[in-house]
Amino acid sequence: MANEPITGRADAVSRRHVLLGAAGTALSGLAGCLARGEDSGLDGEIRMDGSNTVLPHGAVVSEEFQWRNNRVVIPVRGSGTGAGFQRFCAGETHVQNASRPILEDERDLCGQHGIEYLELETALDGLAVIANPDNDWCESLTVEELAAIWESGSDVETWSDVRPDDPDFPDEEIELYGRDPASGTFDYFTEEITGEIGNIRSDYSASADTNVIVRGVRGSEYALGFGGAGYYYENEDELKLLGVDDGDGVVKPKRETIESGEYQPLTRPLYTYFRTDAFEREEVRAFARFYFEAIDGEATDAEIVEPGEELTWTQWAARRVGYYAIPDEQVRASAEKLEDAIAEERE
Repeated sequence: MANEPITGRADAVSRRHVLLGAAGTALSGLAGCLARGEDSGLDGEIRMDGSNTVLPHGAVVSEEFQWRNNRVVIPVRGSGTGAGFQRFCAGETHVQNASRPILEDERDLCGQHGIEYLELETALDGLAVIANPDNDWCESLTVEELAAIWESGSDVETWSDVRPDDPDFPDEEIELYGRDPASGTFDYFTEEITGEIGNIRSDYSASADTNVIVRGVRGSEYALGFGGAGYYYENEDELKLLGVDDGDGVVKPKRETIESGEYQPLTRPLYTYFRTDAFEREEVRAFARFYFEAIDGEATDAEIVEPGEELTWTQWAARRVGYYAIPDEQVRASAEKLEDAIAEERE
């Protein structure tokens, strides 16, 4: 699988477990040919790359679309947000998944290659602060405490350094685990917690794979780490979820607090970028619009669709793989933005 992209009906895989786990590995792609499905008359190839974090969401949306348009092939790869933008801005891909907004140097690269693009918010993620389940002294941390722990030049070495006046915090060294600097998750966490992208201490265990972070925290009583909340919920029997206090009270990441925006500052939007010149192709227009179309009768999962809800495919797919749905107002805004871009490109 690592070298040969494969796709199939989304129901053929456990989207939340298999795809979410795959997103944290050095995965080269999920793509290929559907064995069955519906022939809509559309055909062509749409190449998607980018964030490992957003890969599961993009893979599920593309699989559902391909099921209904089985002559359209959508290879979905997870080179990482930064590496994906390098390919996208060079015109090698049509769709870019990103766990952060495009950076200035990436915008410049797109400009150098004459690549114009459309940025769409398509899902939400919550970053979780996790500890070992044997940790019985800490239930939550403030944003200021997290900054003191993680910032560059930090003098926090032990748990007692975090709260010197709390006798329950042990004089034991904190073992830190987090994402590596090539990750959009790293960029978001450092900017929101320490105030600047890349502002982080050098003596933590960095990994491109959140599953490695999970194993590290699980293996040490005094460990602390951060990663996507979905990874916590895949391993909640073996980890402890800490609340975060941004000054308005302690909140933990879960569907209600993330989708409402209550969990701050570690709720983040996830993005899908389309090359606007690709909108000249009917299959690309149809695929982009599919994100914001209402789900059909095949997507009735009780865990995903709550009573009375009317979800779109992008909202449904986000929940299906362990992420969170963008608000309805954002769906409408993104759909309108898309239609404006399509109309402009086709003038």
